Amino acid sequence: MSDIPSVDWAPLILAVAPNGARKTRADHPAVPITPAELAETALAAQAAGASMIHLHVRDAEQKHSLDVGAYREATAAVREAVGDRMVIQVTSEAVGIFTAQQQMAMVRDLRPEAVSLAIRELVPEGGEDEAREFLAWLVGAGILPQYILYAAEDVERFGRLQAEGVVPPGPAFLLFVLGRYAPGQRSVPNDLLPFLGEIEAWPEAAKLPWAICAFGPKETACVTAAATLGGHARVGFENNLLLPSGRQARDNAELVAASAAAAAAFGRPLADAATARRLMGAGG
Repeated sequence: MSDIPSVDWAPLILAVAPNGARKTRADHPAVPITPAELAETALAAQAAGASMIHLHVRDAEQKHSLDVGAYREATAAVREAVGDRMVIQVTSEAVGIFTAQQQMAMVRDLRPEAVSLAIRELVPEGGEDEAREFLAWLVGAGILPQYILYAAEDVERFGRLQAEGVVPPGPAFLLFVLGRYAPGQRSVPNDLLPFLGEIEAWPEAAKLPWAICAFGPKETACVTAAATLGGHARVGFENNLLLPSGRQARDNAELVAASAAAAAAFGRPLADAATARRLMGAGG
């Protein structure tokens, strides 16, 4: 009987997205809003297996904000709670409120460790030159970018932007948003296939690490599908409140733990923060 070759997976980066731009305690009492709540959530999620936190901050009315002062306060609280044991990624998401220029200005002022950037928002048609200059500055500043891609056509356009030099060489991490345009935004593992189909068309040198996020009770199944194919994952209350059983999770850490257990079931190790930084391109 011939030997079966072992699979050499890179450790799985699990990121927690604990609140998002819209959810409040009316949606779930454990949605963290304040810096202290975000710090407590980060600590619990890190213990459950997360090596990154995806931060959103809110204004006094709990509405989405890109306020630099609020980000600094939240980042300081999380860093005090977890030290360097988590990558702290902020969002630049517009949520129909902020322009690309406002998004870029926030990142320039804040200089976060890592930031998520929606290609549709940051690089509108005709905005390539401004984005080229900003992204070159961002990579030069040592900030780790994650590019949010909502559909296969976003992946195809990202590949073109990469080939044209709008997206510069250097650190880059992709996030595929599964089921964004599905009825009721309930994701299924097959939603990943069109994204991977586009990636397969890229030259080998252009291929980048990627992750998924998903909506609804099949979040963990989507994470498992991605993880078995070498991808990474972002989970949490931003997109989903439900465990695989359909029961509402007690908190974000319980969703992280479900994905960590799924990875353990087929032998994929979890990344710690130092490994996550390396896989995302820090220092290289």
